[in-house]
Amino acid sequence: MAIKVGRVPYLGLEPFYFDMERRGIELISIVPSEITKAARAGLLDAGPFPVTDCPSLEDDFDYLTGFCFSTIRTAGSVILNTNKPIEELDGAQVNVSQDAATALYLLKVILNLKYSVNPISYDATIESADAILNVGNAGLRYRRGIKGFSHSYDLGEEWHQFTNLPFVFSRWMIRKDLERPHPAVIEDALYVGLQDWADGIFHISESRDNLRMHPQDILTYTQGLRYFMGVPEKKALESFLNHLKDITA
Repeated sequence: MAIKVGRVPYLGLEPFYFDMERRGIELISIVPSEITKAARAGLLDAGPFPVTDCPSLEDDFDYLTGFCFSTIRTAGSVILNTNKPIEELDGAQVNVSQDAATALYLLKVILNLKYSVNPISYDATIESADAILNVGNAGLRYRRGIKGFSHSYDLGEEWHQFTNLPFVFSRWMIRKDLERPHPAVIEDALYVGLQDWADGIFHISESRDNLRMHPQDILTYTQGLRYFMGVPEKKALESFLNHLKDITA
């Protein structure tokens, strides 16, 4: 039976899956807000899970070495567009992408703790919103702004200014009862995929029109990402989870 891996269909996560299909791994396309639910239902064996959900999965899943999805200074793909300065969003209505998982909690931390503002609602169905949070490919597409919204904020940059740390959005986990050698196969596919995709990124000659990105834009964006948990990432994750407790206590 093929290993089932959650494939988050965003540009920044493409390297993870670069070498998987040729190994017979089944990739199931799924957005961050749905991946944990699918794993709990037994539909996935592994994938990059939102860091806010990882602790709740630890009974049935192990962390897969140190693989993660992290930004260094700017996120590039997690963008808040607003019709007023961010410090004036107290009582505002924020339209949040249905895909958002960790990004929503990051936004709440930044607004509450960095700017001391509290919107009255975060909802994907709001039409007359004061702000819009886009993530993933939509975030990349609207990174330079949205008509009618005069301000744009990169949440990775906002977090870095607040903490001087990178930001970890997701970590790879794998089901504990997965038979050998499947865990080793996924781990090797991740290593090889990251290496081969990184080598190829310097030779990209095609634009991503759906993302409004030229080859140089793609290179710049991917150079701002990290895929392994190092000391800065561990400190960043600990800091974020502690800050999250501050606003949910």
